[in-house]
Amino acid sequence: ISSLLCIPLYFSYSRNPPVTSPRVGNKVTVVLGAQWGDEGKGKVVDLLAQDADMVCRCQGGNNAGHTVVVDSVEYDFHLLPSGIINPKVTAFIGNGVVIHLPGLFEEAEKNMRKGKGLEGWENRLIISDRAHIGRLMAHMAYKHHHMPKLHSQLQTQQNLALQGLGTTKKGIGPVYSAKAARSGLRICDLLADFQEFSERFKHLASQYKSMYPSLEIDVDGELEKLKTYIDRIKSMVRDGVFFMYEALHGPPKKILVEGANAALLDIDFGTYPFVTSSNCTVGGVCTGLGMPPQNVGEVYGVVKAYTTRVGIGAFPAEQNNELGELLQSRGKEVGVTTGRKRRCGWLDLMLIKYAHMINGFTAIALTKLDILDVLPEIKVGVAYKVDGEIIPHFPANQEVLQKVEVQYETLPGWKIDTSAARIFDELPENAQKYVCYIEDHLGVPVKWIGVGKSRESMIQLF
Repeated sequence: ISSLLCIPLYFSYSRNPPVTSPRVGNKVTVVLGAQWGDEGKGKVVDLLAQDADMVCRCQGGNNAGHTVVVDSVEYDFHLLPSGIINPKVTAFIGNGVVIHLPGLFEEAEKNMRKGKGLEGWENRLIISDRAHIGRLMAHMAYKHHHMPKLHSQLQTQQNLALQGLGTTKKGIGPVYSAKAARSGLRICDLLADFQEFSERFKHLASQYKSMYPSLEIDVDGELEKLKTYIDRIKSMVRDGVFFMYEALHGPPKKILVEGANAALLDIDFGTYPFVTSSNCTVGGVCTGLGMPPQNVGEVYGVVKAYTTRVGIGAFPAEQNNELGELLQSRGKEVGVTTGRKRRCGWLDLMLIKYAHMINGFTAIALTKLDILDVLPEIKVGVAYKVDGEIIPHFPANQEVLQKVEVQYETLPGWKIDTSAARIFDELPENAQKYVCYIEDHLGVPVKWIGVGKSRESMIQLF
């Protein structure tokens, strides 16, 4: 027997039937900001969500701000996917999102007081169990915003003037910092062993108190508040990866992904360090929902017909003059989340090209074209010069970007009100030429043109 054990045995395996590549399944449609945010993504999502089955958020937190107008009622969304306004939609908050639970419920209740759009929202919201919780960090953000001594400590340690950075002071950065440091707390932790969760919460609180001695946290009070949310969210929480897999590989579904923030605020590709704390480009869709890239379908870039930015940081096409003030006033350029005035400037196609390189836009939604109606001529940034030489790329370094000289082309304005246009041919000829110029320069078709705030003000070209 021992000699038999030394004889190698060979088996013949037949591949019957042969294994083939798995079915790709449903594809998701992605809506992303192509500038510094505030492009009107919520309106595009709202339009697409009318016949969607699912609408997902994959990154960011309640630092996002999307406004949707339905039946003359204006709804503001920060954490909830704005597509939840459709009663037939399942809204999904993925693992890449950081969730401030009090903010989630306050947002829903505030919007419910405005109109009937959010009735029954609890029954159509799904939350990934792997999403991180922002309770302690949001508390810290509130404190440092309201306590000068602590705020000074934060500025010294972070070496950034947070008042001007463009931060929304919602505690988003600290949550992502804790996540990267592997000390964060997730939804699954809250719903598992609360005693263990409490110990980890206390440890995290002591870490922050040692870093910022002026920080005052009522740890037991915060834990009691968090405990009250367990029963409220339990029915909403799912294993996010399995939930997405079933959605992608089950019956045909229209799945929409609503990007928050924008390409130039991306932690890797944005105008660092004046950026957000997450990947708000197309890669964040896969990591923030737990899905493979082969399931990414259409990628729509949302582009404002001019450029805006909140907070400090390089802004090559900024118009710090009467024109900038006109755009700010006509466009009502005030942040939904922060209430701060936005800086304004001409459309910068170098910036949009850069966003397209990263995201691979399949089409563009051009918003707020009507804001340009009063201008006799319109400039468009088409190239960058640094030290007298044209550069073919978007600079990574802030100091270099500050030195950029934008090369403009001047197009004729149209001086006609476009807000009543509902098809492309109803736009003035020069407005049509402006749209075609953008398409030709980017090599990406414009699919929608926004000429007002309502759903009906979005002209669809194809």
